[in-house]
Amino acid sequence: MPVQSEPCLLRSDAGGIATLTLNPPQARNALSETLIAALTQAMADVAADKGIRAVVLAANGPVFCAGHDLKEMTAHRADGDRGRAYFSAIMGRCATMMKAIARSPKPVIAAVDGTATAAGAQLVASCDLAVASVHARFCTPGVHIGLFCSTPMVALSRNLAPKHALEMLLLGEMVTAENAWRMGLINDVVDPGEALARARAMAAIIASKSPLTLKIGKEAFHRQREMTLDEAYDFAAGVMVENMLARDAEEGIGALIDKRSPEWRGE
Repeated sequence: MPVQSEPCLLRSDAGGIATLTLNPPQARNALSETLIAALTQAMADVAADKGIRAVVLAANGPVFCAGHDLKEMTAHRADGDRGRAYFSAIMGRCATMMKAIARSPKPVIAAVDGTATAAGAQLVASCDLAVASVHARFCTPGVHIGLFCSTPMVALSRNLAPKHALEMLLLGEMVTAENAWRMGLINDVVDPGEALARARAMAAIIASKSPLTLKIGKEAFHRQREMTLDEAYDFAAGVMVENMLARDAEEGIGALIDKRSPEWRGE
């Protein structure tokens, strides 16, 4: 593997927001072993960092993320098992990273100002929110090369209506930012170069809330989606009761009644 002079992932913190920036633009920010490991570790770090309340995921260069590093993967076809063990391992590591984003107690916002293809589109779909510039494009092109985007399908099918997800997966065509917004893959479309600023503005609003409430709410949102209607209401009612008994909920309600700003402690 070539030696990289700069880290493949950059982190900067400000105002309770951690900005993680994919940084191998010469490799189209492909999800190499190194980048997957760096993202996995970064998500663990921000999850444990009490000073961070929201995360923005950005990228340097004209490509947000080109998906898996196919050259790195193809090299293992020379292995004795034709790469089976390596393919299984790298898919498992990538899934672990995607789940770390989806299950992070800190909301994660993607700022997309380029193309996001295959596992790159999966990366966007794994984030809680996403902002894209009008120049952004999204695609799951695996069908063009005989490799269905099965792992990106998991994240896409949890964001898009079934027919929209299958449209991306079966046709493999580029989707504009406007159509990605219509499909539900992204939350907002902004002018070129403004995606990061908009994502940080959204993150700042989130960072002003109780971190405990955000953690409770994000986890409950994903859990109830897998339940029946009756199960979801029973579960959500229990979450609501526990949340009401938390110190931050008592403080927030008291502040509303007293017409003052709340002081969050994450308790």
